[in-house]
Amino acid sequence: MTENRTALITGASRGIGEATARHLAADGWAVVLAARSSSDIDRIAAEITDIGGKALANTCDVADYHSVSAMIKATQERFGSIDLIVNNAGVINPIARLAESNPEEWSSVVDINLKGVYNVIHAVLPGMLETGSGTVINISSGAANAPLEGWSHYCATKSAVKMLTAMVHKEYGDKGIRCVGLSPGTVATKMQVDIKASGINPVSKLDPDAHIPPEWVAKAIAWLADAGAANYLGTDFSLKSDEGRTAVGLPPV
Repeated sequence: MTENRTALITGASRGIGEATARHLAADGWAVVLAARSSSDIDRIAAEITDIGGKALANTCDVADYHSVSAMIKATQERFGSIDLIVNNAGVINPIARLAESNPEEWSSVVDINLKGVYNVIHAVLPGMLETGSGTVINISSGAANAPLEGWSHYCATKSAVKMLTAMVHKEYGDKGIRCVGLSPGTVATKMQVDIKASGINPVSKLDPDAHIPPEWVAKAIAWLADAGAANYLGTDFSLKSDEGRTAVGLPPV
């Protein structure tokens, strides 16, 4: 059990974010669930509270720095210091080849997937530096390392987030701040439904049973938040290998 520690999870209304909030709460963390709409995070937070956990729902648009800053302040007022950030909020729609993409929609993905991660890190760092401790886990992807047709926005932003992970470690690793990326592979979430519907690139051709459940990713996040991140700081930890899954205690590939 992890008592008196607080985790803030973005994109917590479903999928990886919801699973992570539930898993960490069961481990004794106080959890803050952030998402752009309130209905799902309000329900999830209430369900966690009803079984004895500590949870707070906070409506937040990670692309808006003022919204993020207000969320961090509200979290600190409720629970004190923030010990763990899980930058999970991300989108992939609309999936389109470059010439067919819409510049405004492409830019919106950058605002959420990249600037959203920056906004959260920037807003939480002063508090973490004050306490001399804190962990940031950025949800990464194989798309950070390889181009996938129709995913120019997603690949570009995930690659940039991987560099942000490295920068946080370079600039603040010696000040007690741990930052690591988590590349989970394909996960059975709504995003995979959207990818399947696009029919573009090999990922859309995968059978649904090829995807891991979000609860596996939540378990990996809990492991990284404890001692697991030590050997991966500043880079990505992958759940796509037998080594990674074994370390977390998951079935092999």
